[in-house]
Amino acid sequence: MVTRDEVHAALGQVMDPEIHKPITELDMVKAISIDRAGVVTVEVLLTIAGCPLKDRITKDVTAAVSPLPGVQGVVVELGAMTDEQRQAMVTRLRGPGAAQQKKISFWGEESSTRVLAVASGKGGVGKSSVTVNLAAALAAQGHRVAVVDCDIYGFSVPRMLGVTGRPVGFNGMIMPLEAHGVKVISIGFFIDADKPVMWRGPMLHRAVQQFLTDVYWGDLDYVLADLPPGTGDVSISLAQMLPGSEMLLVTTPQEAAERVAILAGKFAQANQMRIAGVIENMSYFICPSCDERHQIFGQGGGETLARDLGTRVLGRVPIDTRLREGGDTGKPLVVSDPDAPASQELLKVAASLPPNRRSLVGKRLTLLT
Repeated sequence: MVTRDEVHAALGQVMDPEIHKPITELDMVKAISIDRAGVVTVEVLLTIAGCPLKDRITKDVTAAVSPLPGVQGVVVELGAMTDEQRQAMVTRLRGPGAAQQKKISFWGEESSTRVLAVASGKGGVGKSSVTVNLAAALAAQGHRVAVVDCDIYGFSVPRMLGVTGRPVGFNGMIMPLEAHGVKVISIGFFIDADKPVMWRGPMLHRAVQQFLTDVYWGDLDYVLADLPPGTGDVSISLAQMLPGSEMLLVTTPQEAAERVAILAGKFAQANQMRIAGVIENMSYFICPSCDERHQIFGQGGGETLARDLGTRVLGRVPIDTRLREGGDTGKPLVVSDPDAPASQELLKVAASLPPNRRSLVGKRLTLLT
């Protein structure tokens, strides 16, 4: 007959779908019992009553335990953690005093997370489309990715990623939502879609701060921050909270867009942010009948911007109506058609942005003899 230790070991492979850690490590397994007929009953404590992912947890627990030799059936009984149990879990995940210190979990001297602030000088150049597709491309390449939608007034990331619902929060910790392998947080999850956000600078600063400190992000390789156009309050706050992060500039070939985008680049340099590169969106249109390229918005804007800022053009994304359609339907083009020319260019950009490596300076190394 199967033993409790064997069942517990199997449950160690079941991940909480929001926190992405084993339910045994999170003390979510309250009890295991096995009757003489070989039916295993597992009592699981959810973080909150009515957890929206309870059905998935039940399914995963059943799938993990059922194959064990001698198991004739699995019963999953769901309960909810007490406030003390939740606080103990939050402390274990974020460290003691993290909520009071407003610590950004993925940022610091020990972090290897690469933070890319995606910016443009003006609206309408496809910055959010590039952000969403680049995030999905990085996730498809096996990286752990998050998008922070910092465009408080004109948020569009939830729609473009096809994410709906309200994030779960408890004991000062918020769980991000997820789609296409990308974790995401946005003000759009917390307000009615038909109500405008009418906040002054301090409120914008507070919102960005909460996105960075109150959300439990876990281990990340990349964070993409979708900035609003221009160089206003949100850009200043992000530069202050994440000193040393990088800026990724999106422009079109049009001179008018490039001349405004350079202001965002100058802002980055003035705030000690390294410029990771330039992406030229709507670079050209490929005629479906003759395969000829048409420079609808002119040419050379990306090269000029990169040259003036001392960086490089990472990619030139062609015009593709499916890129826009994917933003409306919530399925990025790199997911729905990774072989499309626009997808290939964005996947190439993703591959050109290698993840950071944790520094070994000052670390004690083990010598092999």
